[in-house]
Amino acid sequence: MTIQKESPSTGELVRRLSEDVSRLIRDELRLARLEMTRKGKRAGMGAGLLGAAGLIAFYGGGALVATAILALALVLPAWASALIIGAALLALAGLLALVGKEQVSRAAPPTPDEAMRSLKADIDVMKESARR
Repeated sequence: MTIQKESPSTGELVRRLSEDVSRLIRDELRLARLEMTRKGKRAGMGAGLLGAAGLIAFYGGGALVATAILALALVLPAWASALIIGAALLALAGLLALVGKEQVSRAAPPTPDEAMRSLKADIDVMKESARR
């Protein structure tokens, strides 16, 4: 004689589904937090290196500006040389600021892309399971 296994009730299935969805959402949130932490650490390290490079470039640029002023001062008065080089640098800074502003406005917001894709896939699987 074979004993048939009793199917879980609808209430039991709903309870299991609720627990599974809660666990899934907690896991996806944990994944998103880990992903954002990893990206934040990487961005922090990159920002520090860019800051150091910028400081060194600033000093190198200052030396080159002084060189350009001194070279131009061989054919013009020193004040005129400094004025010409200063105006050229300000014009370049304005151009770079406009281009930089454009790039920043086009940047995408920082989001946990992997976690979002995974969550969408999980929802699709759950919807498909519910249809069956």
